[in-house]
Order: sequence, then C-alpha cells, then structure tokens
Amino acid sequence: MTNPADDALKVIQSHPEGVLQSELWKILDVDSRKCSRIVKRLLDSGLIERIEYKKDGIKTYVLKATRRPVDPCKILAGDELVPCIGCDEECNAQECHRLMDWMYQLAICEAEE
Repeated sequence: MTNPADDALKVIQSHPEGVLQSELWKILDVDSRKCSRIVKRLLDSGLIERIEYKKDGIKTYVLKATRRPVDPCKILAGDELVPCIGCDEECNAQECHRLMDWMYQLAICEAEE
C-alpha cells in the first residue's frame, strides 16, 4: 500500500511550476479534507511550500516542492568539483574529456576508501 503523502509529493515534484491544491486532491483521488491533512504534513516537514492563488475568484493554493541542498558527495571527486557545473560548452557526456577525467578521479577516490 502506498503512502498518500509520498504520492502527493511525487505529483508536486513532477510539476516544477506548481500544482493547485484544488487539483491535487482530484489527481490523488482523495477528498479535499484528506488532501488538506496530507498538504499540512508535507508543509510541516518542509518538503513543499504553499502560495496563495485565486482562480476564478476562488482562493486556492499553488503547491511547489522546496529545493533541497545538493549532497556535496555527488558533485565532488576528492577536492575537485564536477566540471559540468558552470561549464557553458555544448558537448556529449561520453566524449567530454574534462568529465571523463573527473569521473576517473572519482573512481580512484572511491577505490582508496
């Protein structure tokens, strides 16, 4: 059995522009009261933000996923930052020498641990 809060979070995360709370309960196929409890749980956990929005003169809310900080372990190889951050070159990942060198360094660092 799936967790309704997890399902709601996945729906919200899949809409970067946000999803209306009045639409979320329809998507999840739950009543508006249950949806409100789910939204409150996600808000209290800091996983989403709620922005007041008027649609057709009726107040509702836009729900957006909050951004989480990136785990530094996923962008560092030793002391080197992944070269793609800040890179403005158009390239193919399989042919990017800077990226391949960085990945090689990452493999060495993991092997040494």
